[in-house]
Amino acid sequence: MEILYSTDFWIGLLKIVWINIILSGDNAVVIAMAARSLPPAQQKKAVLFGSGAAVVLRIVLTVVAAKLLALPYLQIIGGLLLLWIGLQLLSEEDDGEGESKEYGSMMVAVRTILLADLVMSLDNVIAVAAAAQGSMVLLVLGLAISIPLVIFGSTLMIKLMERFPIIVMLGAALIGWVGGETIVSDVALRDVLVANPWLHYAAAAAGAFLVVALGRLLQQRARAAAQH
Repeated sequence: MEILYSTDFWIGLLKIVWINIILSGDNAVVIAMAARSLPPAQQKKAVLFGSGAAVVLRIVLTVVAAKLLALPYLQIIGGLLLLWIGLQLLSEEDDGEGESKEYGSMMVAVRTILLADLVMSLDNVIAVAAAAQGSMVLLVLGLAISIPLVIFGSTLMIKLMERFPIIVMLGAALIGWVGGETIVSDVALRDVLVANPWLHYAAAAAGAFLVVALGRLLQQRARAAAQH
């Protein structure tokens, strides 16, 4: 219990919670995008399971993130995966029928949340680990406190998406932006990026444009096919 009276402990805890809030904006968008097409009851479960599982995943990632980021081409693969996820989330239609379909869709939503969080959190958890300074208690406690904040952010985002459909497209663009950033941040491209810093923003913008443009095209084709 002595640790609770330590100033360093509370400062470290505040750092972790604050860092996680700042870095969780992207994740809240992904969770909202993945859960938005589910029925309200399923939405709540998907947000809860997705947020909780994502935090557990971050704790595990903290141990191995630095080593994984040193592997060439891993972030390129991860970035391409994010672009694919963004496309899927933008082009999906509301077609759930029946309880078993809803359950299956919820599992798909949770899986999508975890896949996206896996890619997006690799570099983020390094900042969290630095704030924890090797204390597993601080790490687990700080991330656990962040769960309600992520859930609140995701729930709010779902409501905004229902009211303002344009936010869905902006959310997909954000996922594409992060995907482009992730690709160009790969260790194999480090020298190229150092020589051409503008590539960071060019790749991010290209990722956002690609997801939105292809996503809209897939939406139009799906609607045309449904009419025939």
